[in-house]
Amino acid sequence: MLGAACPAYSSSEEAVITPTKETTAMYGLIGKIKTLPGQRDALISILIAGVSGMPGCLSYVVAQDSTDANAIWITEVWESKESHKASLTLPSVQQAISKGRPLMAGFGERFETIPVGGQGIHV
Repeated sequence: MLGAACPAYSSSEEAVITPTKETTAMYGLIGKIKTLPGQRDALISILIAGVSGMPGCLSYVVAQDSTDANAIWITEVWESKESHKASLTLPSVQQAISKGRPLMAGFGERFETIPVGGQGIHV
């Protein structure tokens, strides 16, 4: 269960990866999707089912917005921006997009990030 328990760890245990010329910076996305009224759970199910086996995906979390019953947040961490772009061509992702699009009312905020490490990120 997401968020049920996350053991505390000290900063000395935290893995921080600093990109160098030999490595490619990880790529992160945090985005909000607004759903049609009453369709949030259906869209969450579609998105979660469509994300298995995405090469280069280090983390993909779908979360309910705690203040809006018709919104979700997706937080993604990828090995690179290129691996994210390539994932959009996968049949499972294309199918999830096709099934989910009719349940969407629009998009909210979208942030691109450069993850450097943390709990659950193993590179």
